[in-house]
Amino acid sequence: MYLELLQLASPEAVLTITALILLALQALRPAWRSALPFVAAHGIVAAGVAVSLLPADADYANGMLVVFPLSSLAKIICLFLSLFTVLFARGSTFTKHLGEYLALILLATIGLMILVSTDQLLMIFIGLELTGLSLYIISAFDKNSRPGIEGGMKYFLFGSVASAFTLFGLSLIFGMTGSTHLPEIAGALTAGDPIQPLLAAGLVMAVAGLSFKIAAAPMHLWAPDTYQAAPVPSAAFIASASKVAAFFVLGRLLIDGLAPVAGSADFQAATAGWAPALAVIAALSIITGNLVALAQKNLRRLLAYSAIAHAGYTLLGILAGTPAGFSATLFYTTVYGITILGTFGIIDIVKRHTGRDDVAAFANLRHRSPLLAAYLAIFLLSLAGLPPLVGFFGKFYLFAAAFAAGDNNGLLWLILLALAGSLVSLYYYLSVLKTALVDTSEASDSAQDLPTDKSPLPPLHHILLPILAALTLGLALFPNALLDAIKAGM
Repeated sequence: MYLELLQLASPEAVLTITALILLALQALRPAWRSALPFVAAHGIVAAGVAVSLLPADADYANGMLVVFPLSSLAKIICLFLSLFTVLFARGSTFTKHLGEYLALILLATIGLMILVSTDQLLMIFIGLELTGLSLYIISAFDKNSRPGIEGGMKYFLFGSVASAFTLFGLSLIFGMTGSTHLPEIAGALTAGDPIQPLLAAGLVMAVAGLSFKIAAAPMHLWAPDTYQAAPVPSAAFIASASKVAAFFVLGRLLIDGLAPVAGSADFQAATAGWAPALAVIAALSIITGNLVALAQKNLRRLLAYSAIAHAGYTLLGILAGTPAGFSATLFYTTVYGITILGTFGIIDIVKRHTGRDDVAAFANLRHRSPLLAAYLAIFLLSLAGLPPLVGFFGKFYLFAAAFAAGDNNGLLWLILLALAGSLVSLYYYLSVLKTALVDTSEASDSAQDLPTDKSPLPPLHHILLPILAALTLGLALFPNALLDAIKAGM
């Protein structure tokens, strides 16, 4: 029994051992600081190998730990984004305790892997808390940054409230169905009476709590300060890997476990269930994120509000309630994670040279570093959803799945809102690119400090950014390579 558990949990065990090694090296060999990211990277690669050796299908202790092709793929995606995060952290100067910092990223990754490999509500909550506690700490890890500590505190306080909502909601769902196992919950709801008030309250609380994890409105107020003030690798990890697992578990909870009480968000035909609540959250996210992003002068804060809007787009796939919709959701979160990670990598480079991350700090980038400017254009245009970049295909799949769902194109109102939001987002993304590519003013105090293509940048940035840019372009040319893998795993 325990050998089976160890086999199925081997990726998580590898990461746990790696985290302990990092803590030991930090305490015993402080001079090995520059090697710590490579130790973490080797542990992540070893965990990826362990994922590839897992059986195709397995179920331990009535869904406490499950293995199936889609969960294994989600683990690989989380590990990939975590790998780039720890490598970006090499050379960071915001802390002397890099070992502890990297260990916390690995612990957060373990929480993400638990989230995508369980059918039990209890384990989902444990995974959320393990991830959340680690993310709260790494967001405030720079003790010399007062804004960073303030942003981390906001993240912690909002996260605590969201956890209470989630736990209370899951408790009500358990009380009304008599089970914490997703397939059994679905069976009980199918055979039971129409939605009851306590069950409705549980659905609202669970959806509200989980919307915090994806930075969807109105549970988004932590995101701008955290994205802006946290260490750049921390913000990149929060914006990428944690979103993949959060949307995965939200989709599985609603589509696999609570599908019988979905209701309908169709225009003029709405019925009670989680779908109308989720549609309202999606609409608020699209409107709030895009409109407030227009007024932002700090690039990281702008990306935070755009992330709120992207959460609204991504919810369209879950609202579709179909395998095609869930596949589109996972595809979009994956490509979004890749592009946002690359964008934060460029922000990291500019911030190291100028000490700033506002949009004005990127002025004259095209003349100082054409290569970095080209990478920035690829990532931002993909986030904007312009063809033929991969962000366009991600939105296309989401909108197509939502259009095909429901009766008489009932989600068309939300699709049109998302299209309007995409047009608005095009303005602020292009505004950033205008500053970087067109503005040749030398008036900026930081213009002379911008990196050049010959600058002594951290060597890994010369490797990681081209890989992320190549993935953004490659998935645009062959989007079915990822989409078919997701569909095959379902």
